[in-house]
Amino acid sequence: MKIKLLLCLLVLDASISLANVRLPAVIADNMVLQQQSSARLWGWSEPEEKIYITTSWNNRTDSAKGTRDGNWVLALPTPAAGGPYTILIKGHNTIELKGVLIGEVWVCSGQSNMEMSETWGLPDVKSEFPACANNNIRFFHIPKTTSLTPQDDCKATWSVCDSNELKTFSAVAYFFGKKLNQQLNVPVGLIEAAWGGTAAEVWTPAELVNNDPTLKQAASLLTPSNSWPYTPGYCYNGMIAPITHFTIAGLLWYQGESNAATAGTYAPLLDTMISSWRKVWNEPLPFYYVQIAPFAYEAKENAALLREQQAAVMNGENTGMVVISDLVEDTTNIHPKNKHDVGYRLAAWALADHYHQKAIIYKNPAYVSKEIKGAKITVNIGEAPGGLLIKGPAVRELFIAGDDKIFYPAEVKAEGSRLIVSSPKVKQPVAVRYQFSNAGIGNIFSKEGLPLAPFRTDSW
Repeated sequence: MKIKLLLCLLVLDASISLANVRLPAVIADNMVLQQQSSARLWGWSEPEEKIYITTSWNNRTDSAKGTRDGNWVLALPTPAAGGPYTILIKGHNTIELKGVLIGEVWVCSGQSNMEMSETWGLPDVKSEFPACANNNIRFFHIPKTTSLTPQDDCKATWSVCDSNELKTFSAVAYFFGKKLNQQLNVPVGLIEAAWGGTAAEVWTPAELVNNDPTLKQAASLLTPSNSWPYTPGYCYNGMIAPITHFTIAGLLWYQGESNAATAGTYAPLLDTMISSWRKVWNEPLPFYYVQIAPFAYEAKENAALLREQQAAVMNGENTGMVVISDLVEDTTNIHPKNKHDVGYRLAAWALADHYHQKAIIYKNPAYVSKEIKGAKITVNIGEAPGGLLIKGPAVRELFIAGDDKIFYPAEVKAEGSRLIVSSPKVKQPVAVRYQFSNAGIGNIFSKEGLPLAPFRTDSW
């Protein structure tokens, strides 16, 4: 009799456990929901179970119903930025979410330069500690996770920005979020999904890489490592897929160093990744990214070719790239320490391009076209309304060549947004290159203060 009673209790306990409504990690206390959107909430329940959701910002109750697979989803209309609010979720059990803010949510992904935090020895972050506590900046830090198949959840929690939480959070993401919070005066939610050493292939759905012969061949050339995954899709499955239902404002990306050896295919790879992310979020999300910094790679011109590929991605819609060649203090260190200005430059792109704030200088000057007249080449530069200037007594990293393809250091004269380039060693010039090397740091800027993006006028 006792055994039968025990079995009945176990069965009853199991049925109660199965009936409980459950939520993914990203829907929790202290989260930030995207303002003025149809923010999605979702989770798991009994099949056919009715789920009631009441939000404190309007005391409205909406409902969802569990599918036969035990999933439910509800799109909630969110107001303008504000909070904190509570959300009450009731099924067979009740869950109350507290400290919920409404604001702007950004996913920040990439490899080590996105991952870098104060624990990497960044003085700019450490100096923030005395005054960084801010209830209106929230972090969701996804741990390094891989999976063979796309996952529906991850192990992470939302936290409020303070010196303790900031120690291990992405410095680039923090400075980006801090600037948005200051300029927009709204709460900001930052989701970090980054892993040092990873190539872009591992952040792209595997079938998109494997079904493209060019991308599959490039992926096969990735160097295996015991420190990070290199199999296509593994980080996407474990770290991006779990949050793709969560409504966001946009995406930040700082990666590329691990793709330098296969630079020639980076643009189509990144285009594929961006398209796949936008597809699963079902939004043409803004995608702002960082061009890799000067570094003394072993292979000649690999990094220059990769930067060229990164610049080509700008041809896609709703994308923006920041150039950081002037923020490097040591070209033998692949991890520049200045993440403050990187984050702020990304924020400038978002504020001007996505939030439509005026009078913000955010686009780097970039090569547009060339004209050859006699022994000189006139290079036309865009995004330099105030003209160009050369910092220092002489130009650096500017070269000119004739048909023989031998490049010589060039002389230059800046005239407005044009560069007049020549060399006594090249009587009939054909091509100009600027900062087209792995570790070279140029010194041409727009008068607005942003560095000229690396370029070449040839395709040799």
